[in-house]
Amino acid sequence: MTLPNDQENAPLHGGPIADPQADAQLREDIRLLGRILGDTVRDQEGAAVFDLVEAIRQTSVRFHRNEDKDARRELEAILDGMSTAETVRIVRAFSYFSHLANIAEDQNNIRRMRAQRADAASANGTLAHAVARAQEAGIDAKMLGKFFSQALVSPVLTAHPTEVRRKSTIDREMEIAALLDRRERMQLTAEETETLDETLRRAVVTLWQTNLLRRSKLTVLDEVTNGLAFYDYTFLREVPRLHCRLEDSLSEQGGPEALPAFLRMGSWIGGDRDGNPFVTADVMEGTVMLQSRRAFSFYLDELHALGAELSMAAHLSEVSDELRALAERSPDPSPHRAGEPYRLAISGIYARMAATAHALKLPNRRAAVGEAPPYASAAEFKADLDVLDRSLHADNSRVIARGRLRTLRSAVDCFGFHLASLDIRQNSAVHERTVAELIDAAMPGKSYLSLDEDARIALLVAELKNARPLSSLFVKYSEETLGELALFRMAAEVHAKFGAAAIPQCIISMCKGVSDMLEVAVLLKEVGLVDSSGRSGINVVPLFETIEDLQASAKIMDRLFALHDYRRLVDSRGGVQEVMLGYSDSNKDGGFVTSGWELYKAEIKLIDVFERHHIRLRLFHGRGGSVGRGGGPSHDAILAQPGGAVDGQIRITEQGEIIFSKYSNAEVGRNNLEILASATLEASLLAPKHSAPRSEYLEAMEEISALAFKAYRGLVYETDGFVDYFWESTVINEISTLNIGSRPASRKKTRAIEDLRAIPWVFSWAQCRLMLPGWFGFGSAVEAWLKAHPDKGMAFLQEMHREWPFFRTLLSNMDMVLAKSSIAIASRYAELVADQALREKIFGRIRAEWHLSIESLLDIMEQDGLLQGNPLLERSIRNRFPYLDPLNHVQVELLQKHRAEGDGGDEQVLRGIQLTINGISAGLRNSG
Repeated sequence: MTLPNDQENAPLHGGPIADPQADAQLREDIRLLGRILGDTVRDQEGAAVFDLVEAIRQTSVRFHRNEDKDARRELEAILDGMSTAETVRIVRAFSYFSHLANIAEDQNNIRRMRAQRADAASANGTLAHAVARAQEAGIDAKMLGKFFSQALVSPVLTAHPTEVRRKSTIDREMEIAALLDRRERMQLTAEETETLDETLRRAVVTLWQTNLLRRSKLTVLDEVTNGLAFYDYTFLREVPRLHCRLEDSLSEQGGPEALPAFLRMGSWIGGDRDGNPFVTADVMEGTVMLQSRRAFSFYLDELHALGAELSMAAHLSEVSDELRALAERSPDPSPHRAGEPYRLAISGIYARMAATAHALKLPNRRAAVGEAPPYASAAEFKADLDVLDRSLHADNSRVIARGRLRTLRSAVDCFGFHLASLDIRQNSAVHERTVAELIDAAMPGKSYLSLDEDARIALLVAELKNARPLSSLFVKYSEETLGELALFRMAAEVHAKFGAAAIPQCIISMCKGVSDMLEVAVLLKEVGLVDSSGRSGINVVPLFETIEDLQASAKIMDRLFALHDYRRLVDSRGGVQEVMLGYSDSNKDGGFVTSGWELYKAEIKLIDVFERHHIRLRLFHGRGGSVGRGGGPSHDAILAQPGGAVDGQIRITEQGEIIFSKYSNAEVGRNNLEILASATLEASLLAPKHSAPRSEYLEAMEEISALAFKAYRGLVYETDGFVDYFWESTVINEISTLNIGSRPASRKKTRAIEDLRAIPWVFSWAQCRLMLPGWFGFGSAVEAWLKAHPDKGMAFLQEMHREWPFFRTLLSNMDMVLAKSSIAIASRYAELVADQALREKIFGRIRAEWHLSIESLLDIMEQDGLLQGNPLLERSIRNRFPYLDPLNHVQVELLQKHRAEGDGGDEQVLRGIQLTINGISAGLRNSG
C-alpha cells in the first residue's frame, strides 16, 4: 500500500496545497508502515488481494475528486464483483492502514510538540507560557500560588462507547508507536536498525492477525479495567510531575515551595447509572476497589524502589530525630539495614501500607518485612513520607529529596487511596420515582407524583429537616427503589472506607427543576451523606442537557439558592456549587449552532445568579469527542468561555477514543494535562472579567441561532419520514451489534430520535460522512440573517469572527467537521432509503444545506478552502480519503446485502460491516 501521489494531494474544497516538503519524517513513517502493511497483505492474503486493494484505492480517488460518475460505476463494478470473503480482506487492509497512519501522525505530532516546547515560555498552551503572561499582567508568583491553592482542574474519564478498538489492538499499536519512536530518537548501528525493522514487521504481522472486533460484550468492570490502563500509561507519573514543575517555577520567583494538588482525576466508569442497568451497588464497590488496588500497587512499587535508592548510612549523613524515631518503629529485623535509617524507615512505611492494603481487602504481591499498624488515611501515609523529605533537606540532600520521593509525595496528594474521584450519575426521573415510592409508603394518601412543583419543594424541604429516615425495613419496595438505595448506601460505605474524595459528586441527568435537586438531597439523607443539621458529605450537581433545560438553568439555581435549607448544604461544601452542562443532548435537541449558543448564554446567566448569591460556580463541561457532541480543541474551548465562567475551577469529560489519543502516550498526555491547566489559569486571571461581548454580537448570534434552530428542528423533528430516512441511510442498527460498551444505545425501545442517545446519533452520521449534527442549519441561518440585515452584511459577521473567541471557536470546529464530510459518499448512503420520493426530498435538503454551509463558513472566515488556517490537519484528512472512501463504498454494498438477507443472513456480511465501522472510525479519529 502506498501514499497518495502529488496529483491526488489536491486540496479540500479549493484550499491551498500544503508545502510538499513539510513533515518529511511523517511521510517517511507512513511510507514505511504502508510498505510493511503491503508486504503483510501480499504474504498473508496473496498478490491478487494486494492488487485489488490498489485498484479500489485509485478508483476511489477519481470518484472523490469530482464526483466522477465513470469512476463511481467502475468502483461499483469492482465491489459488486467481489465475494464476501474478498470484501472482508479488503476492508481489513484499508482499516489497518488508517490505524497505522494514525500512529505515524501521532509520532509526528510528538515531534512538532517537542520543537514547539523547546522554548516553553513562548509556547502557547504550556504552563510556562501562561505563568509568563500572568506575570506580564502584574500577577506575581505569590498571587499565582494563592490561585493554584484554590484551583481545581479535573479531566473526568467516561466509558461512553465511541472507542471501537479492542485493548489487544491498542496494545499492538502502542508497541508499533514505541518502535517508531526508538527508530528515530536513538542512534542505532546497522545491525540494531535491521533488528528493529524486523521487530516492526513482526508487530505489524501480529496486528494483522489480531481480531479487530470484540467477540463478546464488555462488562462495566471491563470498562473500568480499560480506563485504569491510562493511569499506568500517563496519569500516575505525569500528574505529579506537572505539579512539581509548577512548584519549581513559582518557588524560583518567590512563590510557595509546595502547592496542594489542583489537578485531580475523575471518573464516571462504574458510577454512571443513567440508562445503564449494569451499574449496581456491587459494581460500584468493585470499581472503587479496582481503582484503589491500582493506587496501592503503584505506591508499594515506588516504596520498594525508593528503599533500594536511599541507601545512605547513618554515620555518613545527618538524620533528623523524627526520621530516627520512624526508623526505630520499623518492624524490619534485618541486620544489614541496622545502620541505614532511611531504608529502615521506608521498610516500616511499606509494612504499614501493606497492612492498609490488607485491611481494605486489596492484594499485595510483595510481602512486608513484618507486621505494622495500617494507616487510617492517605494523609497519615503522606506525613511519614514528609518526615523523610524534611530529614533530607536538613542534611543538605535536597537533590535526593527531589527525586522519586518528591514525585511519590505529590502522587499521594493527587490520588490518595482512591486514585480517582468517582461520580454517581442517574436520571432525574429515576430519583423522582424512588422518592415518590418512599414518601407514598411513609405518608399514605400523599401521592407525591400528583403534587405540583411548589408542593413538592415544600414537602422535600421539610424532609431535609426531619432526622427520621423515610425508608423502612418493613416495607417491600420495587427493585428500582431498592437498587437506588443500595447504590447510595454503598457510596456512604465508600466514604467511610476511603474518604469523601472517593465519591464527591452525585449528578442528576435531565435536571428540570428545583425538586430534582432536593429529591437527591433527601435520598442522600437516607444513608447519612446529608444530615438534618444542613451538612452534606457530597456535592449535588444538576446536569442541564436539553435546549429548554439550559434556558431554565439560571432560574432553577436562583430559586434553589433562595431556599435556606439547600443553601446550608452548599455552605457546608465550602460555598461551591457545581453545575454540569450537557453538550451532546443539547446538540441532538437543537443543532450545533443553537446548542453552542444556549450553552454560552446559560453560562452568562449562571455567572450572574451565582454572583448575586455569593456562591462560587464550578462548571462541569460534558463534552464529547466529536464536534457534534461538543468536542474540539480544549484550550480554545476553555478560553472561549464567557468571562467569570472558569474562576479557577473546571471539570471536563474525556470520552472514548479521545482518551486514547490524549493519554496513551506519557509525553502527549502531559502536554494535554498542561493545556487544561494553562487554559484554566489564562481564562481565570487574564480573560476580561465582563461576562459578554458587544451587544450587537449577542443580538446577531441570537438571531442566527433561532434561524439555525428552525432549520434543524424542521428537518430532524418536523419532516415526515425523517426517522425512516435516518434508520435506513445510516448504520444505526448495525452499530448496536458492536461490543463496544456496556450501555444500551437508546433510553427506550423506540426508533424516536428523542429517545436515541447522542453517541449513536452522532456516530451514525459520521459513518456516512455527513456529520450532520456538526453543521446543519448554519448555512440557511446565515443566508436569512444577511437578507434581513443588508446594512451590516457579511463584513459584520467577519468582524464577529475576528473579535469574538466564542464565534471563532464555533466556526473553527465547524470548519473541521465539514472538512471530514463528503457529500459524494453520503449520496451512496441515501440510496439505501427504499422510498425514492423520501430519499430525494430529504437528501436534496441536506445537500443544499451542506453546500450553503460551506459557502457561508468560508465567506465569514475569509478562507478560500476548508481548513486553510490548519494546513497540518487539512493535509492529514486529504491523505486519508483514498483509504477511507473505499471503506464507505464497501460498507454501503454490505449494508444492502445484509438488509436484503434479513435476520439469519450471512454472518460474514455482518462481520464485514462491523469491520468497516471500525476502519471508518479510525480514519475519522473522533467519530463519536
